[in-house]
Amino acid sequence: MDLGTMENMMISSANTPFAFIVINPEGEIEWVNEGFERLHGCKLEEFRVRYGNSIFNLAPATDMSKIISKCLFEKQSVEFIFQVTRVPEECRWIQIFITPQLNSSGTVEKLVAVEIDITSSKIKEEELNEQYRQMKEITRILEKANAQLEVQKAEINQQKMLLEEEQEKSEKLLLNILPYEVARQLKSKGRTGTRQYKLVSVMFTDFKGFSAISKTLEPKDLVSILDSYFAKFDEIISAHYIEKIKTMGDAYMCAGGLPLSSKSNPVDAVLAGLEIQHYMNTLNDSRVLNNLQVWELRLGIHTGPVVAGVVGKKRFAYDIWGDTVNIASRMEQSGHVGMVNISGVTYECIRDFFDCNYRGKIETKNIGKIDMYFVNRIKPAFSSDNLGIVPNEEMINQINKL
Repeated sequence: MDLGTMENMMISSANTPFAFIVINPEGEIEWVNEGFERLHGCKLEEFRVRYGNSIFNLAPATDMSKIISKCLFEKQSVEFIFQVTRVPEECRWIQIFITPQLNSSGTVEKLVAVEIDITSSKIKEEELNEQYRQMKEITRILEKANAQLEVQKAEINQQKMLLEEEQEKSEKLLLNILPYEVARQLKSKGRTGTRQYKLVSVMFTDFKGFSAISKTLEPKDLVSILDSYFAKFDEIISAHYIEKIKTMGDAYMCAGGLPLSSKSNPVDAVLAGLEIQHYMNTLNDSRVLNNLQVWELRLGIHTGPVVAGVVGKKRFAYDIWGDTVNIASRMEQSGHVGMVNISGVTYECIRDFFDCNYRGKIETKNIGKIDMYFVNRIKPAFSSDNLGIVPNEEMINQINKL
């Protein structure tokens, strides 16, 4: 395409939003269309007066010089975006495309530049970039906040876990102090009172000659031995649904039929008593063989009404009161080492299941004389072992029907 044809095409496009510029190889502007005036705010003559005739005056000279040099020497079209301020406080962004026009000998004869006002697009681009920057900042802040929340959440979960562990420890401790039903009532209502029971079997145990034994042992050794014995008693009575009440020195007190009432508690108490005495008798046989001091145990049981519960506001303790407690204590005191001594009332409740020997009567304060019996063993018809300690299935079924 020759220069004349190109100029005619540019003139016919006078109303185009583009600015067409013809530049000689020295960088001088030779011709522009009307779009140049709309883009730069002045005609070419005014532009020459204000800024000079060089294309390098359109944009920063160093950048424009590189672009023109590439176009002239590499004979390739180039593209460049620059910013101009022709009117105070009016800034425009212009994209320019420069194409070399070669003559027949292959030499650059002219440079044809096309300028486009991309200010609106650039503003939108900058707005989008700013929005993107703000979104990145918001995202960074949110990620930081989420990280902090995760740390706080982990700390809360850790605290919750520790709190649950402490609560579990407290509940276990509470259940070691109070029966389950009493502890549940205390937790739910904040208080608990006393209750009357018509049928409760109270058991007392006591070591014969404990004072003499205590003089031969260091206090810590004495307590350690007592602890091991009472721990075994706890295990045995729990298996027979008997509730531990308390220990007093070498005395051990428990009761069946509370805090949940049961008609089978006399049988349960006697089964537990037989097992405890069997444990102590077996243990003492072993101690004799090893030349160790034996711990001889007396055990007594009585059945009757009691009042049970927690009184006071500090250092809660579950306890029982009534003549039944006093009589059970007398049964233990009047018992023999290694035997289960029961009252006549308890005997009437368990006579169908156990072989017993009548012992006579014992005087009891404010009550009078009370019959006593030694329980030898479970009757053979109801025993699953030769010693008569373990009930068979038939006995268990009958107990469950009580």
